[in-house]
This record gives sequence, structure tokens and C-alpha cells, in this order.
Amino acid sequence: MGKFIYEGGVKTEIEDRALTHLQLVITAKLRRGEPFPFSWREDASVGGGRTTVWIHPGSSLVFKYFGSRQPSINRAWIEALAFTSNAPSGLYLAPEPAEGTDPVGVPDVPVSAPA
Repeated sequence: MGKFIYEGGVKTEIEDRALTHLQLVITAKLRRGEPFPFSWREDASVGGGRTTVWIHPGSSLVFKYFGSRQPSINRAWIEALAFTSNAPSGLYLAPEPAEGTDPVGVPDVPVSAPA
């Protein structure tokens, strides 16, 4: 289970595979100078609720992985995440679609795992 850390204080646990896909989308947007909100639902085991952070080129971001291997990349998932990042509501973790499927229109999922 990896961690996404924003500005040194806001943290959430995200599975390494999902975190890798989020990192690819986030860094691509930042390279283009595109700020955007990133939201996630907290798991009920950590109190539930939703957190949103504003990501911009000056943001301090850390992507900390538990495992040492980079997972394989699912292009459909990258496209689904990129689609959400361009919407007014911003980026959120959408479930991983099957490779080669239409990734648009999938609901968000909690990112924190039960403790």
C-alpha cells in the first residue's frame, strides 16, 4: 500500500498499482502547467468523508510506494483518470477498467484501505 502526500501534511493510502496510474496522470498535467483538483473518498475505517486538494506546478507532492517493482500500465485506466482530471470536478480514482474497454463514465472508489 503506497501513500500520496500533498504539501507534507495531507496523506492518504493508495494501492501501489493505482498510485502509479495516478502519478502518470498527475505528472503529465503538471508538465503541461495545468492545475486541477484531486479528490478522494476516505474509507469508513478512517472516518469516511472526502478530501480535495488543489494541485498546481508549485505543489509539493510525494508518491511513496510500498513495493519496489513498477506495475504494468493499463492504458484504458490512464485514459479514464485523464478524463476525470479534465472535468470540472477534477481528478478522482476511478476503478480500473479492463484493457481495451471504454474507460469513461466509471464511479469513484475509496482509496484508503481498512486498517
